[in-house]
Amino acid sequence: MVKGMLISLGQHFRKPVTIQYPEVKPEINPRFRGEHRLTSDEHGHMKCVACYMCATACPAECIHIEAEAAPDDWGDRDKIPKVFDIDMLRCIYCGYCVEACPKEAIEMTNKIPKV
Repeated sequence: MVKGMLISLGQHFRKPVTIQYPEVKPEINPRFRGEHRLTSDEHGHMKCVACYMCATACPAECIHIEAEAAPDDWGDRDKIPKVFDIDMLRCIYCGYCVEACPKEAIEMTNKIPKV
């Protein structure tokens, strides 16, 4: 019991770790998986080919894709996404969508998503 009281007493004199959030932003680890982003190729076109692999791999079922035919000048693509939505309230930030994408079209940045 004395050992527990000493631990509690030692915690009483430590400096608090409270962050004044709106004024002071917390340090975010560079390995943090946060906001999703679709990437572009060297021509500025999105890399996504609307193959639905990310939506299939997502355990939270938060990815919604609607495909349309790709423009003729986009090269070897048959379709592109007309709608690509990720419901960030349902997302569990597992990274399975990034791993499943065959074209490396999705990446997760270390930004905190705005919901």
